[in-house]
Amino acid sequence: MALAAMLFAVSMTFVDQTIVAVAAPDIVHDLGLSATAMQWVFNAYLLTLAAFFALGGRLSEILGHRRVMLIGTLVFVISSILCAVVPTGDVAQGWLIAFRATQGVGAALMFPAALAVVVAVFPVNRRGQALGLFFWVAGALTVLGPLLGGWLTAWSWRAIFWINVPVAAIALVLAAKARIPDTARRHEPFDLPGAVLVAAGMGLSVLGLQQSATWGWGSAATWLCLVIGVLLLVAFCRYELSRRSHPLLDLRAFRDRGFAVDAAVLFFAMTAFVPVFFFASVYGQVSLSASPQQAGLYLLYFFVGFAIASYWGDRIQDRYGARPAILLGTALGTLGFALWASKVTQLSMHDQWPYVALSGAGIGLLLSPASTDAVHRVIGAPYGEVTALTQTVRTFSACVGVALFGTVLMHTTTNRVAGTLQSLGAPSGPAHNVGHTIAETVTGNGDTRVPTGSDPVSQITRELIGEIRLDFAEANRAVFYGMAIALAIAFVCALFHPGGRVGSVPREGLTVTGPSRPTGPAGPRP
Repeated sequence: MALAAMLFAVSMTFVDQTIVAVAAPDIVHDLGLSATAMQWVFNAYLLTLAAFFALGGRLSEILGHRRVMLIGTLVFVISSILCAVVPTGDVAQGWLIAFRATQGVGAALMFPAALAVVVAVFPVNRRGQALGLFFWVAGALTVLGPLLGGWLTAWSWRAIFWINVPVAAIALVLAAKARIPDTARRHEPFDLPGAVLVAAGMGLSVLGLQQSATWGWGSAATWLCLVIGVLLLVAFCRYELSRRSHPLLDLRAFRDRGFAVDAAVLFFAMTAFVPVFFFASVYGQVSLSASPQQAGLYLLYFFVGFAIASYWGDRIQDRYGARPAILLGTALGTLGFALWASKVTQLSMHDQWPYVALSGAGIGLLLSPASTDAVHRVIGAPYGEVTALTQTVRTFSACVGVALFGTVLMHTTTNRVAGTLQSLGAPSGPAHNVGHTIAETVTGNGDTRVPTGSDPVSQITRELIGEIRLDFAEANRAVFYGMAIALAIAFVCALFHPGGRVGSVPREGLTVTGPSRPTGPAGPRP
């Protein structure tokens, strides 16, 4: 019952990483948001989830896993309700972004606490199976989010937030009935300076990246946010390494080369994995004139490749260790995204599906082996501490991916549309200004929808909608090539993986372990 309660709770956190992607054009159209604002709606959740994940884990240890899980669930579902009832008008943008951010805070409290509950209630001999199911459901729901989003958006885009209410109710009822022990350790200190440094560093660095689409790379504000954000993250790392007890994140794990390589692979792979749902969904609805349901089915190709390859990734890891699965996955992912990018301007789902599936297969092959290997590399540390490290890396990299590729999409769309207008005789300056306006509004023109306004930009968009959709496809080509580059960098990182398999005999304190080789065809399980 405890496992079921935790699965219902965390299902919301993972679905909400991707479910908004399919509804993006409808949200933009109904609320009058810009494309940049919509990217913030998507990314605000990921950013606060990444920034406060470790904080949620520490609060769970101090206040008790069950209590923090319940608090996180309530914060999450109340935020979901407030997202669902967002009013139209000038307040819509700030309202939706703010409560998507508080959703992320709720998820950051809920997820590590739920994970700790699973570890606490299961005996050691059954814990591996329970955690395996926990993370399998989590990964599957991340990928299935767009399918659910497409179905719900056909009724109303607000339903993607209302659906969390019955799910949360079931989680709360099961958690109340389950016998979850109280594990509070209120005597332990709380790392407030570390929490402030990591939240501010992540927030400013992502702000600089994402707003560069609006502010421009020549803006002092863009570079000020980036530089200060990076400096704060460096200060956070130095501060955490100097703490002798109870750090927010125990960064000593990075001293092990295998763990460091796993984390680097996850960082670059996740810059493509979560963002691809947003960009592919919007591309499908704008350039392919797909409905939300069709866009969800378009992403089903990715899920099929992901699901099949995840099985084989685990099998390869069981036999030979994580390194072969990670190398093969990053290589296939690089090839898949590159081939997908080469086909997006043909504006045909049927021509693209093998490459979409290949991209999903690449991610599926590497994700579980890299995550599992990272956990097993650090011996003697609590499972939650190591998971906090890997989950923070994964979620923060997804934020960076959305911000970075969102900037690429905006700049490329602006330049392509401006080029189209100049080819028809428009002067360079006005063409660029109109191109930027169209780039900010084109996200809301999905599913054969065209602007109905009488202003000059709306008229131009109606007249050139075919060319603009092709320009948008060209911009998405740059995004998918960028994802291929991210996977290629992950492949280079994987070359430095020490390989082999790691032991699992706990020792006193946080230590790292070197690889051991398989003793037979299957080798010892970690």
